[in-house]
Amino acid sequence: MTLRAILFDFDGTLADSFDAIIWSTNHVRVLNGLPELPPDDIRCKIGWGLPHLMSVIAPHVPVDTAVAQYREHHATVMEKGTRLFPGVIETLTTLQKQNYRMGVCSNKAVHFTREIIGILKISHFFECIMGPEDVGGNPKPAPDMLHAAMKCLNVATDEVLYIGDMIIDVQTARAAGVPVWVIPSGTQTEQTLLAEKPDRLLPTFPDLLSALPQELRQ
Repeated sequence: MTLRAILFDFDGTLADSFDAIIWSTNHVRVLNGLPELPPDDIRCKIGWGLPHLMSVIAPHVPVDTAVAQYREHHATVMEKGTRLFPGVIETLTTLQKQNYRMGVCSNKAVHFTREIIGILKISHFFECIMGPEDVGGNPKPAPDMLHAAMKCLNVATDEVLYIGDMIIDVQTARAAGVPVWVIPSGTQTEQTLLAEKPDRLLPTFPDLLSALPQELRQ
């Protein structure tokens, strides 16, 4: 295997965006006459796409209505409530210097992902940024986003590695036929992630550099 490309999840992998997500989620609840939920009660429900999150936290509200309310509010808090994890810029810089092609595959609405990646000043690292809207609305764990990103980067399944932070990322990679490494920086514990049998668990994002075997590098 010659590793040519690395694909990343966004929320919980590249950035801690949970404050912004929690604020907007509770906004939808309050707007519809429900009490706010504790942050941990929301965190554990994040990752399966916005329609799923809204159907869980506001089940009596039409999903399309709740999604629209969330998105209107999220645009006002996304920048304040999102920050890169330590070492992300330095790691991406090194990977770019090593000539890896990189992309993002996130269940977040793609216009939000592209906007916040621009705000965080990391757009130049990625040749493609994918969301459910780019693949007919099919969120992870469907493999469509990974397949689309591989096509964009012109790489085969044995030339790409996927990095995420949830069991849904492991499931997505398995469905796409690509290896997957996970980081316990999101909503799930090491034990939960290891039970899904990823190819590797990284303690932190910067550990990606030392974990890449020399024979997989360009």
